[in-house]
Amino acid sequence: MTDPFPTYDVLAKRDTPSWNEQTREVVDRRLALAVAEGVLSDTQLATLRAITTRVCPDSPERPATTTLAMVVRKIGKDEGDGHRLDCLPRTAECWRRGLDAIEAEARLRFDRDFAELEPDNANKVLGMVEHGEVCAELWEDLPSELFWKWRLLPDLASAHWAQPSLWSAMGFGGPASPRGYVRLGENRRDPWEAVEESRRPLRGWPQHHER
Repeated sequence: MTDPFPTYDVLAKRDTPSWNEQTREVVDRRLALAVAEGVLSDTQLATLRAITTRVCPDSPERPATTTLAMVVRKIGKDEGDGHRLDCLPRTAECWRRGLDAIEAEARLRFDRDFAELEPDNANKVLGMVEHGEVCAELWEDLPSELFWKWRLLPDLASAHWAQPSLWSAMGFGGPASPRGYVRLGENRRDPWEAVEESRRPLRGWPQHHER
């Protein structure tokens, strides 16, 4: 897939009126976040790292993200979302049990650690988890499809799309404080937002400026 914003970097706005000091602090901490030690076992962390690579891969053309570190931090702090299904345990326990169950499923199906599976086989295991087609005993009290839908996918996606690298890739201007967004209608953008390469006017052609 072609990057529609190959030269756009949202971090160029760091020291402009688009971001205030609080925004800069939050983004700086996020970019510097390292994977916390002691939160997960070595096997659990390797499994989570492999899952993150399959579900939320980094673009080789963009800076690496701290998606994995953000999810590990959430597990370590046992952060909730303000709601959860009564059949699922709290965040930390749910993740640890889910990671152990995915590892058990990989061993049962392919006799290998999940982190060592070929990409196609790793995708097969994750597909089984998503659709509830699992056999490992560790899933007995943890419905795999609910773990996927309510814990694994939301936590990974929310952490991944909170990354400046992904903001740049989709042309998002980042937090709207203090400048804010004005042109909120469909196919409209503020003059300081990114423009897709395919929509850039050719040299010498008259340019249309939104009002």
